[in-house]
Amino acid sequence: MTDAGLRHGRASLGLSFGVQGVAFALLVTRIPAIQDQYGISDGLLPVFLAAVPILAGAGSVATEKVVARVRPSVVLRWAQPLVLLALLGVGAGREMWHVAVALGVFGLAVGALDASMNMLGVSLQRAYGRSIMTGFHAAYSLGGIAGASLAWAGARWELSLLASYLPVVAVLLPAALIGSRWYTEGKGAERKRPDGTEAGAGSGSESAGGALSFKLLLPLCLIMTFAYIGDSTVSNWSAKYLQDVLGSSEQLATVPYNLYMVTTLLGRAVGDLGVRRFGAVAVVRGGSLLAAGGFAVVAVAPGAWVGMLGFTMLGFGLCVIVPQTFAAAGRMFPGNSDAAVARLNIFNYVGFLVGSPLVGALGDAWSYRGAMLVPMVLVLATLVYARAFGPETARYGGGHERPRTADVG
Repeated sequence: MTDAGLRHGRASLGLSFGVQGVAFALLVTRIPAIQDQYGISDGLLPVFLAAVPILAGAGSVATEKVVARVRPSVVLRWAQPLVLLALLGVGAGREMWHVAVALGVFGLAVGALDASMNMLGVSLQRAYGRSIMTGFHAAYSLGGIAGASLAWAGARWELSLLASYLPVVAVLLPAALIGSRWYTEGKGAERKRPDGTEAGAGSGSESAGGALSFKLLLPLCLIMTFAYIGDSTVSNWSAKYLQDVLGSSEQLATVPYNLYMVTTLLGRAVGDLGVRRFGAVAVVRGGSLLAAGGFAVVAVAPGAWVGMLGFTMLGFGLCVIVPQTFAAAGRMFPGNSDAAVARLNIFNYVGFLVGSPLVGALGDAWSYRGAMLVPMVLVLATLVYARAFGPETARYGGGHERPRTADVG
């Protein structure tokens, strides 16, 4: 693989992350409009919302099996258009079964998309020999901000879901298809099965990097779950917390999540530089402490402005944990990175499913200030497993050191 090929692969994968950020934000930020269009009751809405991450987990499991036979780039090339078309289906339908089918397809495709994107990211980072994974997730955050802004504009101008989604899909779908021409698994991604046929990068469960051990992967699975519990707490409860607990206005209550998104983008934009300078272990430890501090500030905040400071700290702290967890899985199982990433990816949906109900139940039964201490403790637990982010984890997963290449621009 030439340096130019790696650069093109990196740019095209960054585009894919950005497109997915736009699509997901357009879906989740227009949930009230989706509920109104299809007449979904408040009691039924949680069922629809829970179905998406559950099906995404199933899609991630299926992707682990599929990439044993085809390259992750092939999965990504077809999963991304399917996500965009499913989003369009959500906007175009009228009957309850229409949105059920569209959301079902969206969930399954998102699971395949998230898994295959991160597989390619881990593979490219291995080829580069330096940290680039956080930059891909920065592209996702940028896409999320763009998608949320487009959703706000659609709601502000009272556009229908179809009118909001159609122009976006019309632009992003061909862009994603064109960009997919340059997907690459990176150096060393091509492997041979025992029968001499080619398999995808790190495919299977018994490839060159040693058998995939869930016991070794478990600390990273827990960290991924804890990080997404923290993330879902911010996305689902920040506005309510600021308004109901800290006494802000309704308009001001929308600010914390916007701050969180922006600081997540900024933190990820410089995160790879921090990893190259200080190492992944130090960056993850620092992010965990900052995020825990953010939850603590939110829990004791006397007013809205201090609360917003806490949510700002959360964005800077949590933003580095997820991409570095995927990267650590790739180092831990260099010959099985695809399978490791697919299994690890399931736990981001676990955290998403657990986080919001957990905080809500604790808030109702105890207090919302006290509920903020639970994700704080879970994020601090990352410190216990921080050594799993070190380069020495490559030895734990099969006795192979992480390959190094010359830096590529």
